[in-house]
Amino acid sequence: MDEGTATKILMVEDDMIIAADISLQLTKLGYQVIGINTSGVDAIKTIEGNRPDIILMDIVLTGDMNGIDAAHIILERFQIPLIFLTSNSDDATFQKAIRAKPYAFISKPFQKSDLERTLKLTVQRIAADQEIVDAQDSIDHISTMNDRLFIRHKNELVKVLLSDILYAEADRSYSKIHTDKHTYLLSVPLRTIESQLPSDVFVRIHRSYVVNLSKVDSISEYHEYLTIQSHKISIARRSKEEVVKRLKMI
Repeated sequence: MDEGTATKILMVEDDMIIAADISLQLTKLGYQVIGINTSGVDAIKTIEGNRPDIILMDIVLTGDMNGIDAAHIILERFQIPLIFLTSNSDDATFQKAIRAKPYAFISKPFQKSDLERTLKLTVQRIAADQEIVDAQDSIDHISTMNDRLFIRHKNELVKVLLSDILYAEADRSYSKIHTDKHTYLLSVPLRTIESQLPSDVFVRIHRSYVVNLSKVDSISEYHEYLTIQSHKISIARRSKEEVVKRLKMI
């Protein structure tokens, strides 16, 4: 979120009366509501075209995909901070919801002050996470030498051959490098890893993925995802043409 720019919020709520009321409260608090969706499927489509800073997600939604299911997809594909809205506070629902790693829960019905305080804490946490990323980005966690990377892993510099890398994946403020035998968690953003990888073989196919094209086993008929070993990796719509072109060159 840029300083001086209103925080963008996407609401996912299937009761339009409640949604309109919350939207009005958010606007009065200085937030920008970029949309109101009634289903998880529509929310994901909105995110692809206009990425919000925070998502307010009702757990109970219309359609086959409930809020928890949608939140898991959003976590995997977009890593956008999410706050659950729920009138169902039983422990089983809570345990399912918490696995989607929400930033907070707000129980319905709630007061305006509950919403205001939760959003302020979420914005502060986002800012704190970004400060950590910026600070860690300046530390030498990864370096390249000819055909290999040296990455800082568990207080050691570990050699990883470029030819062994399957793909790299964003994980919120961190990144993962996947090889045949190991997955390495790095406290640097994906863009840092991408900058260290040779662009003739490694390509960013999605906001969250950089793949080794030489490791691709298959690509779906409509180029929505590719497969590396048993991993299905989404391809962003804007990247489909480039991915297909590059695969034909490998």
